[in-house]
Amino acid sequence: MFVNRQKELKILEEEYTNLGFRFTVLYGRRRVGKTTLIKEYISSKPYIYFLVTLEALPIVLRRFQNLVVDFLEDEFLREIELKSFEQIFSYLAKQNLPKKVVVVIDEFQYLGKLDKSIPSQFQYIVDEILKSKNIHLLLCGSIISMMYEQTLSYSSPLYGRRTSGIKLDALSFEYLGAFFPTKNEIELIELYAVLYGVPKYLELFKDSGDIFEAIERNILDKNAFLYEEPRFILQNEVNEPMTYFTILETIANGEHKLGNIAGKLNKNVQNITSFISKLIELELIYKEVPVTEKLPNKSKKGLYFIKDNFFRFWFSYVLPYRSQLELGNTNYAMVKIKENFSGFVAKVYEDLSVEYVLKNYPLLKAGRWWSKDEEIDVVGVSEEFLLVGECKYSNKKVGVDILESLERKSKKIELKLPIKHYLLFSKSGFTNYLLEVEKDRDDVVLVSALAPVYK
Repeated sequence: MFVNRQKELKILEEEYTNLGFRFTVLYGRRRVGKTTLIKEYISSKPYIYFLVTLEALPIVLRRFQNLVVDFLEDEFLREIELKSFEQIFSYLAKQNLPKKVVVVIDEFQYLGKLDKSIPSQFQYIVDEILKSKNIHLLLCGSIISMMYEQTLSYSSPLYGRRTSGIKLDALSFEYLGAFFPTKNEIELIELYAVLYGVPKYLELFKDSGDIFEAIERNILDKNAFLYEEPRFILQNEVNEPMTYFTILETIANGEHKLGNIAGKLNKNVQNITSFISKLIELELIYKEVPVTEKLPNKSKKGLYFIKDNFFRFWFSYVLPYRSQLELGNTNYAMVKIKENFSGFVAKVYEDLSVEYVLKNYPLLKAGRWWSKDEEIDVVGVSEEFLLVGECKYSNKKVGVDILESLERKSKKIELKLPIKHYLLFSKSGFTNYLLEVEKDRDDVVLVSALAPVYK
C-alpha cells in the first residue's frame, strides 16, 4: 500500500521537474517503505532501478550494465566489458536522452562494503560525468550508519553534493486507519503500540482479527518474518551488538535512569555513553526531560525510553523468552503479554496524548512533567497558558478523583502560567458525575480514546 508520503513524493517530483542534473539521497530503516516510495515516484517516468546485492563487484557491475543495456535497447553495449561505474555512467551520459531519466541505486551502502573507493567514484560521477546531464540520480539505503558515513557525513567525498535528501521515518499514528479501515480507535492504538508505524509490519497484520493471534503468528513463531527483525537491524548497524541488546532490554524492563542502566550492565556511566549516543542517533531510544526544563540539554533529570514501539515490544517479550520460543513454546510468552498488555500500551497512549495536544492547541511544546514525588502525563506549554492532562488506559471509567488528583499535582509545576484546560484521556470513558462536571466547567476537557487525532 502507498499511504501518506505526500511530502516526500513532492520533493522527488520537484527534483524531476527541475532542469538538469539532480542528486537525491534517500535513507531510512528497513521496511519503512523506501522502495514503495521509489516505485510510486518512478511509475510514470523513464528509469533504471538497480538493487545492489552483496556479490563480487564484477558481477554487480555486469548486472548494472545489463540494466542500462535493456533501458537503452543497445545490444552493442552488452558486448563491451566495462569495469567501473564511472565507465557505465559515462556511456549513459553520452546518449541522447529525450526525457529526464531517473537512475535509482537501492541499498547503495553495500557498494561501499564491496569497494571503499565507491564514494569517491560517485563524487567523480556527480561532479564530472553527470553534472550537465538531464538525469536524476537517487541513492537509497537502509543501513543508516553506513549511508550517513558514505553520503552525508562531512568526511564523505559526496558531502554537500546532493540537491535533496530524505530521511524516511515510520508513519505517524494518524495514518494507521488507511491500513486498517475496519479497526476501531482502541484496536489501532494497540496495533501501533506493537508495530509502530512501519508499513511492512502493518501489512503483515492487515488481515488479522485478534491482535494476540497475529502477534503469536507473526512475531513469536521462530519461523515468523518478525522474529529476528531487531537482531538483524542492530547487527547491521553497530559493532558489539550484545551491549546494545542489553541496554535496550534493560530499558524495556523499566530502568530509565542512566546510572541504573549502567549498573545493570556492571559498568560505569562513562563506559556506556557512546552506546547510548549511538542508539539515540539510530532513533531507537530518546532522552526525555521534564517539559518545563529551561535548559533540557543540560538537565540532570533525563530518562531514557525506547522510541521504536516494535523494538520495545521485542525486547520486552521476545528476547527474554527466546529459550521457550526456540522450542516452539509460544504459550509462555503469550501469557506474559496478555497479563500486562494494557500496561504496555499505556506508555504509547501517553505519547499519543502528547501528540493530540500538539495537534489541537497552539503550543510551544508538550511532554511529560515530573518532580521527585509527582508525575503528570501531559503538560502543554504556550506563551500564555498551560495545559495539563492525565491518561488512563484501563477498562475502568475515569472518575472525578482523577481530576482532583491532577488539579493537586498541577500546583507543583514551577512555571507561573495559568492552567487553561485540565484534559483527561480515557480508553473506557468517564463516570456520569465527571461528565456533568465537564458540562459545568470550561476548563475541563474529556477525551475518549484519540478520535480527534484522525481529524
